[in-house]
Amino acid sequence: MKLINFDQNNRMSFPERKKRIIETVYLSGSLSVLALARKLKISPATIRRDLHSIAEEGLLTRTHGGVMKLDDRPLTSFSGKQSANGQAKQEIGRIAAGLVRDGDTIFMDCGSTVFTMCPHLKKMNGLTVVTNSLPVVAELMDSPVQINLIGGELDKGLMAAHGQKALDHIGSYHADKAFLGVDGLTPENGLMASGEKEATITKAFAANADSVYLLCDSSKIGRNAYMKFGPLSMIGHLLTDKGLHAGLKKALIKKGLKIHIA
Repeated sequence: MKLINFDQNNRMSFPERKKRIIETVYLSGSLSVLALARKLKISPATIRRDLHSIAEEGLLTRTHGGVMKLDDRPLTSFSGKQSANGQAKQEIGRIAAGLVRDGDTIFMDCGSTVFTMCPHLKKMNGLTVVTNSLPVVAELMDSPVQINLIGGELDKGLMAAHGQKALDHIGSYHADKAFLGVDGLTPENGLMASGEKEATITKAFAANADSVYLLCDSSKIGRNAYMKFGPLSMIGHLLTDKGLHAGLKKALIKKGLKIHIA
């Protein structure tokens, strides 16, 4: 087996490595960390450190085990997510809202599918919604629903509050039900998110609710995302659409999930 000498290229400055990494990824579309390390003769450890910084700058998108160019990235802004698989999301939102009862206190995260619950909640009596989502707040503002807006740092793309202040806020409350979104899930890897912000908020909501409902259109099921953040046992119910593959459905039921098909 041919040995690769990483030493010389590891000694390049970070700006030089960044330029080469971005150029190489854009030519290939997407690469694993190991493939990128071999192409550039830079050690995998250095590549991982560099990719973390480059992704933080928004120049590339990390994936599970690798990286992809921005043109191929998963939708991460609220407006982008809202436009994808719209009809399926509307149906999922409708059946999710049907699980809410008058007098409930519920958590709603910043997911675009969770947002579709809003029109169905407006006429409910004694409902309290605790949320980090500005679109949810705006949609429910003219209704009798009591709104508890979580504070923290504002992510303008997701239009939602995140950070330690937001986590502390969530930890101060208890909900009957939590309605959450996710960027990907598989029977093997569990729940996945595009970034740490979304993951930590989702975990906090789940930890402080009696029942946890994951709203996820079928295109995300069986798909990996950048960050694994929790086992499927963290949720009790999966709400999805008719596009769910029969094999995946069977595997998820074996994991203990109750599945609701819109």
